[in-house]
Amino acid sequence: MKHRTNKPHRQARQRVLEVRVMSPRIAWLNFLKCAVRTFKFACVIAALAGISWGARRGIQQAFFNNPDFRLQVIALNANPVIDELGVAVAAGIDLNDKPCLFDIDVKDVEQKLGCLPAIAAVHVERHLPCTLAVTVTPRIPKAWLSCPTAGLTGIRRAGETLLDRDGVAYPCPALQVEAARTLPIITLPPSDKNPLQAGVRIQQPELDHCLLLLDAACEAEPDAMQWIESVRQVNEWSLLLVTRQGTAATFGLSDHSRQIRRLRAALDHAGEKGYVIDTINLIPKYNIPITVRDEPAPPPRAIPVSVKDPANATQNRRARDSRSLPKRN
Repeated sequence: MKHRTNKPHRQARQRVLEVRVMSPRIAWLNFLKCAVRTFKFACVIAALAGISWGARRGIQQAFFNNPDFRLQVIALNANPVIDELGVAVAAGIDLNDKPCLFDIDVKDVEQKLGCLPAIAAVHVERHLPCTLAVTVTPRIPKAWLSCPTAGLTGIRRAGETLLDRDGVAYPCPALQVEAARTLPIITLPPSDKNPLQAGVRIQQPELDHCLLLLDAACEAEPDAMQWIESVRQVNEWSLLLVTRQGTAATFGLSDHSRQIRRLRAALDHAGEKGYVIDTINLIPKYNIPITVRDEPAPPPRAIPVSVKDPANATQNRRARDSRSLPKRN
């Protein structure tokens, strides 16, 4: 006959009582184990820190403190607005200190050079071991800017204001004076709505009209800038172009190509016949009115270094000549 035992009683008999005995010796051994693990971890951290410090010192000695990587050359592309010394000054680089090439922030140099109004774009690179390569895109001048009420005289000299082909105004660098000396002068009226700012495109319709006239003149004759002295808008429907010989030509706001051809034909005919055209109105398509000065045509004169007010000079000359010279319609 089998002896039956209930299930809870059987499970109770299988339980094991676990007793942990704690003594000073056991505690000391546990402490030693913990200390060993901590020491190993600290050794690993110290080894990693040492490797990192050694690597940094090695990089410092191999690159940053290596005289071979000191800035020796600023490789600048040929341009008429800035030279190597100007790049260093604008970028805040002390050439006497000869900084390490890796200490120079090329993005910061690009930003500082890009803030110069005469530079349209700039790109800077490091060329190991000792060269800072700088490529600038200068603004191409189209004309000088005159606005007497804004303090812009239009005198052809360094520091005065030039206009590029996009109508952006910028101070003329000293290196660009000779190249821009033959450019015409555009006179603009004052505008409180669109003040003139260096490095910013001028938003004035008068400027757009003058630039369109110059574009048409250059398209018809590549050396037109050599004989155009100044351009300005005199009223809502006409422009006044003054040549180097003082001829005042009136243009409309459109149809410039035809009017330029008529002006060149008239000037060439006057040169062949030996007289000088004083005024000519090119707006009419037929029976173009002109006035002449009864004097022999002067030889081509040199471009003046400074022109205070071409418009006033032309008016004074016209008034002086009209007192004694006949007019021909």
